[in-house]
Amino acid sequence: MSAIAPKFKLSEFIKSLLDNLFWIVLLLSLIGIPAIQVVLFFIEMPVINGELLTPFLALTWLADPSRSLPILKAFMATDMFRVVAFPGFGFAALIAAGTIFVERKMLAKLQLRVGPFYCGKIEGILQLMGDGLKLISKEIIIPAKADKPIFWAAPVIFVATAAAFVALIPVAPGWVVADVDLGLLGVFAVIGFFPIITILSAWSANSKFPFIGGIRALFQMVSFEIPLILSLLGVVILTGTLNLSEIAASQSNFPWIIFLPVGAIVFFITMLAELERIPFDLPEAESEIVAGWLTEFSGMMYGLVQLGTYLKLYAFAGLFVVLFLGGWNGPMVVPPFPEEILTDGIVMGPITAKIPGLPLFDQEMLNGTLWFVLKTVGVIFFILLPRGVFPRIRIDMLLSLGWTKLIGLAFVNIFIALGLLYAGVLGPGGLQ
Repeated sequence: MSAIAPKFKLSEFIKSLLDNLFWIVLLLSLIGIPAIQVVLFFIEMPVINGELLTPFLALTWLADPSRSLPILKAFMATDMFRVVAFPGFGFAALIAAGTIFVERKMLAKLQLRVGPFYCGKIEGILQLMGDGLKLISKEIIIPAKADKPIFWAAPVIFVATAAAFVALIPVAPGWVVADVDLGLLGVFAVIGFFPIITILSAWSANSKFPFIGGIRALFQMVSFEIPLILSLLGVVILTGTLNLSEIAASQSNFPWIIFLPVGAIVFFITMLAELERIPFDLPEAESEIVAGWLTEFSGMMYGLVQLGTYLKLYAFAGLFVVLFLGGWNGPMVVPPFPEEILTDGIVMGPITAKIPGLPLFDQEMLNGTLWFVLKTVGVIFFILLPRGVFPRIRIDMLLSLGWTKLIGLAFVNIFIALGLLYAGVLGPGGLQ
């Protein structure tokens, strides 16, 4: 007689969460806070405004908005905040997690998949945390004859490369981790690392299925990177710059997709191939080679590769928005801040608290971020959509598409850009 699984009860689940939270708070109170105090006792604290900063004074400042808000605003202007929180890794990881959730639900609706469609009591949102805990807790198995240093390093390098890609994408005016003059060349350099990492991880596993998937990935990425790069030259010709922030700012009146639709189409198709998304998922063809170059990865090593893949997806979608859809430009939808907030601080009815440091973000940044996120989410939706609609194509069809048709269309796009430039219609200054 088979055992019957107990029914899920929300009350018991909440009770278990509260029990775990109680023990976490208790352990932090008894062990964590005293340990922090002991460490702080041996650290020389700074003097701010003639006052020695102690741990207790720091806690007092955090509770005082007139002191904490200027410190918070100063911290948000640092490189650490940009790298860790916004617009860097934390912001990209949040969008990546949302992309995983939306992809599951969208494909379930398109293909009538019962599991993801009905999973969970809260639309399956807790399944993301369940997957994360599962990957962290699973055993990492290394093949006996694998090249262990390369095998261990490949997932970490893959995530680091995807994070470097994210660092080049401007989200709003002045909000980019690495605002370099040759930003587009930096993008090309970062993209060129992915085939190398893929073939190294496949070769280091010393297994035939990962190696077949790695060879397929190498063929696919190399054959599609050339039309990808060529498709972006039209934007460079019309803007006269390689700086991604300047390219986004140049589209304040109109997006470049209006004048360069061929380049946008070629870039979108090559982007799907670079991301190994259906119909170009030959490197991971489950029905043929298990999971391609990912076959031997397990536990959190597989989780790191998936994290890097979705960071890369966000970066490509953001790059498409910056190059062809106007970047952060859009109608002003953020309501103007009241004059009292700009001059005094917080307004609560008849009471005005004079608090420096407000507002934390200006209207241009909020409006730009809103439009960038909306456009990026729209592009991500169209990247996910083919997985539920199109079948996988053959390797010979894929290579023929990359080496012949797309390269030809990319050159057509370049000729269109040159024609617009030399006809005096468009140029670095916009409409002539």
